[in-house]
Amino acid sequence: MKATYKEVKSDILAKIVKGDWGPGHLVPNEVDLALAYGCARATVNRAMRELADDGIIERRRKAGTRVRMTPVRQARFDIPIVRDEVEEKGADYRYSLVSREVDLAPDWLRARLQLPAGGKALHLICMHYADGVPYEHEDRWINLSALPTAEAADFGMQGPTEWLLATIPFSKVEINLSAGLADQKLADYLACSVGDPVFLAERSTWWEGDAVTHVRLSYRPGYRLTTRY
Repeated sequence: MKATYKEVKSDILAKIVKGDWGPGHLVPNEVDLALAYGCARATVNRAMRELADDGIIERRRKAGTRVRMTPVRQARFDIPIVRDEVEEKGADYRYSLVSREVDLAPDWLRARLQLPAGGKALHLICMHYADGVPYEHEDRWINLSALPTAEAADFGMQGPTEWLLATIPFSKVEINLSAGLADQKLADYLACSVGDPVFLAERSTWWEGDAVTHVRLSYRPGYRLTTRY
């Protein structure tokens, strides 16, 4: 079966996101890509035009097509990876998958991300540690209608954020930062006391109009947020 333009686009995006084709990499010409994907050149052309419109690649006559040095999605916002945060502090990082289940998206999630009724979502609870001390509690939902491959993904060894960044780009991000108080369950996870102040970060991402994921991150007392632009 011949590849569709969406499949061609998705595969090229995966190569870029995973770093196989880094910034400035010269992308093969449309004829070679059409042969590689077993499709018409027009199919490749459509995929390349959309990638250029998304700000992922740059097309220049006679100079060829290259991965942009600063892709639009990276220039707008860089989603942090907790492993990097911990290791930059000089601490040993450890990750643990607490629970994983597939269920119908709850009403609050459907309202938050404007998901249709009856859609399934993957619910993950994860913990991240620095030198053995709780660092971040992660409560994540992944929309399986937008990213069905997540259902079979192995999150036992790799955190969801790292997997998502290597699998799908994002075109829109919404972030909410707030302060809260630890309830009993969160206090147990973060090794703090009930009622202690905790820092909360909620983040939702979309790709081409489809909601991909929503995550609520909770940090124990004393956490400091650092951003760089």
